[in-house]
Amino acid sequence: MFMPNFTRSILIASALAPALLLGACGTENRGLEPVHQPVVARTDYVFDVGTTGNRLAPGESQRLAGWMAGLRLGYGDHVSVDDPAGASNGVRDDVQTQLSRYGLLVADTAPPTNAPIAPGMVRIVVSRMKATVPGCPDYSRVSGIEFDSNTSSNHGCGINSNLASMVANPADLVLGQPGADATDTAIAAKAVDVYRKAAPGKGSK
Repeated sequence: MFMPNFTRSILIASALAPALLLGACGTENRGLEPVHQPVVARTDYVFDVGTTGNRLAPGESQRLAGWMAGLRLGYGDHVSVDDPAGASNGVRDDVQTQLSRYGLLVADTAPPTNAPIAPGMVRIVVSRMKATVPGCPDYSRVSGIEFDSNTSSNHGCGINSNLASMVANPADLVLGQPGADATDTAIAAKAVDVYRKAAPGKGSK
């Protein structure tokens, strides 16, 4: 049956209308940089211990050791001593003795906390960073005809989520470590050397 041209145009436009409506929905990203970026959040864990003179009170070192073991301290944790009277070297030394088991050092400054510290007590603060990528995965924008030049709504979710989960110290995503004035070749080749020693048949010659 013969169909006039204007009738066919109306039918084509009617068929494309749902696709156009769907294409206009979802996360917009008109550039190549992902809109979904890692976000770093900090959580502070506090533990008050008693003191005697300038040292931890008897039994407090054991309590502190159990608390640290429960937190599973590791690289990236920021541990500090908050003493309203001024952290004495003896208390810091006792805390450092416990931290040495995890390869950590007592930080120079402690972040502010909400609750007051009772007299004769000092507060141990563990600050822990965690990186996440909010909104990922994101399949809100349907793939198809794209007249607004948007990239996929899920663009960048994979690589940024992997980066957030693998970074050893999430704080480095906020402010990286300062570079050394000179390149240490031993450090630069350390990762390759570890791989060669661990991979079967790829030991150093």
